[in-house]
Amino acid sequence: MTKHDPILAAARWARAAIPDDTVMLRAAADLAREYSVADPRIFWTDTLASAFIGWGAMAGAILIDDTAPAVACGLVAMLALYRAASFIHELTHIRKGALPGFRAGWNLLVGIPLMIPSFLYEGVHTQHHARTRYGTAEDPEYLPLALMKPWSLPLFILVAALAPVGLMLRFALLTPLSLLVPPLRAKVVAEFSALSINPAYRRRPPEGDFARMWAWQEAGASLFALALMASVFAFGWKPLLVYIAVHAAMTVVNQLRTLVAHLWENEGEAMTVTAQYLDSVNVPPPATLPALWAPVGLRYHALHHLLPSVPYHALGKAHARLMATLEADSPYRKGNYAGMLPLVGKIARSTMRR
Repeated sequence: MTKHDPILAAARWARAAIPDDTVMLRAAADLAREYSVADPRIFWTDTLASAFIGWGAMAGAILIDDTAPAVACGLVAMLALYRAASFIHELTHIRKGALPGFRAGWNLLVGIPLMIPSFLYEGVHTQHHARTRYGTAEDPEYLPLALMKPWSLPLFILVAALAPVGLMLRFALLTPLSLLVPPLRAKVVAEFSALSINPAYRRRPPEGDFARMWAWQEAGASLFALALMASVFAFGWKPLLVYIAVHAAMTVVNQLRTLVAHLWENEGEAMTVTAQYLDSVNVPPPATLPALWAPVGLRYHALHHLLPSVPYHALGKAHARLMATLEADSPYRKGNYAGMLPLVGKIARSTMRR
């Protein structure tokens, strides 16, 4: 991955060994107790509005023949469905019983039609938050991108553009085949059943209630993928191609957001909570564009690593409180950045030094 360099190795060790800032962590713990309750009215209203706008706009992109209005509908569909899809992140942190019916509703409206049912993320993302796993080889959502070769960044984005095709193959082909071929099933579960970026990550087979939830979600996504492919015979290529284009654009935007969600400067060492925070990124107001490319609280990604139990709608208030109460030299302020482009530039420059 990288050549051995004693100076770089020492710098990486120093980052991993950053001591915890007790004042910041204590303030965060107080806010976690105050803001940890999810408001079902906000969750349902936001999700339903995003889903209905997104699917309605996609229908417009398919049915309208004029290029400019169709493209405009496609853009609206991409942004709205991206926002709706981002609730998969919230699902992984919702306490059991906190939002009755929300998981099933989200999967039916968003997860299954986008072929990203929540089982792909639940039980995976929480490992990214495990104190001893973050940034290590056992973290499913971490790669030391800033320490890799320059070509790794465009490849990272290109792979995302192929996601809708990969998901169709996963659910339309591998799901039914794997039910007939047990060795293939084991491989599908271990290697093709997680929304992760670490290619070495392997998933364990599900058990109990989670296995039953996995089964109906996978069956739904499989039936949808098969119907989507069969739609070509009934409606021609346009609906499928518009769906793929919107889905691919949505996934690329999310991959760009993922690229700047962390600094990606750790290479396997266990990190303190403060070090994990400083390797993560907030893009708070006054920046406005992050509301589009990092929706549903994802613009406060570093803060989320301090407050994983706090729902998205409270992160802005928590951020404002921490900025107002912590000292000017607090590590908390070092996790705040102005926007996407400076972060992409920072990571790209780091790869150039490999």
